[in-house]
Amino acid sequence: MVKEKIKVENFNLYFKDKKVLNNINLSIFENKVTAIIGPSGCGKSTLIRSFNRMNDFYNAKVDGKIIFDGININDRNIDLSNLRTKIGMVFQKPNPFPFSIYDNVAFGLKVKGINDKSFIDEKVVKSLKDVWLYDEIKDRLFDSAMSLSGGQQQRLCIARALANDPEVLLLDEPTSALDPKSTQKIEELLEVLKKKLTIIIVTHNIAQAGRVSDYTLFIYLGEIVEFGETKKMFTAPENKKTEEYITGIFG
Repeated sequence: MVKEKIKVENFNLYFKDKKVLNNINLSIFENKVTAIIGPSGCGKSTLIRSFNRMNDFYNAKVDGKIIFDGININDRNIDLSNLRTKIGMVFQKPNPFPFSIYDNVAFGLKVKGINDKSFIDEKVVKSLKDVWLYDEIKDRLFDSAMSLSGGQQQRLCIARALANDPEVLLLDEPTSALDPKSTQKIEELLEVLKKKLTIIIVTHNIAQAGRVSDYTLFIYLGEIVEFGETKKMFTAPENKKTEEYITGIFG
């Protein structure tokens, strides 16, 4: 039986006077991959950024609830640093810090005040192994992260998030800037990571959503059109607009 990890209730989001997300009601299930699909400008990235309050940086106003660990993350007194540790995020373009590979992965631990070198060493190695990067770079851990290829940099960014032991991982178009081989490696990695994480991924690539996700959310003009198991939605969508988008009639 699937277990609910995040529950969204009557959620609305505004940028100034513009309503960008309208009456979102949604369940995100534990240890599953949920893909968010829809045409450009429909609210996909805004929605995924809502799960760890990244829209706060854009002065968004919200109402409704997003329940995580029994707490509404939109409450004013929420500890945002703790929230963003538990709900990590990886962005569209790889964004390694201009530090060494080691220091990139260790960054979040040091920010939290952890100074135990043996603990940090262990975490760095484990996180790099978890993203299948360690064997490729184990002899140059203290080289600049900027020396890595694009695909390696993106896996490094995932490792950096994993070092903080998140419960949920948000991925906003994580492979759109990568070559096909690197994309395949990230997709294969998600299948392994979901055994211990809940994953939400925004993608423009409908085929990718079909390959990697257990559930798919189709959003259009800031509203949910359809949500359900990916296999069912991709073979027998309930909504005509979903069928048109998946088959490429519009989008």
